Amino acid sequence: MNEREAKTVVGMVLDETTEITATELCRVCSVEHTLIERLVSEGILDPVDEQADELRFHYTSVHRTRTVVRLQNDLGVNLAGAALAVELLEQIEELRRQVRGTSGSKTRS
Repeated sequence: MNEREAKTVVGMVLDETTEITATELCRVCSVEHTLIERLVSEGILDPVDEQADELRFHYTSVHRTRTVVRLQNDLGVNLAGAALAVELLEQIEELRRQVRGTSGSKTRS
């Protein structure tokens, strides 16, 4: 076995049940902690346990945070507008999943 074959890839499966701290969320999304606090106060992010020493979020908060940052930076959308946009984008994605599931079951009949 040569060096190339001997390398091991180590990873972790991340899904909606995986939790991330506010500090980790800041690092992963390259944002300040104050933005995370504002996203929580606007209802864009929902902490798992607000009473904990450090806020924890479901890993899906990474996607929401990055979406908000892009909306603000690219389109100049304020937080209230970003909250609405994120909700609508998630509803569209859910409808797409439902349509894919429905169309997939029709082709199997």
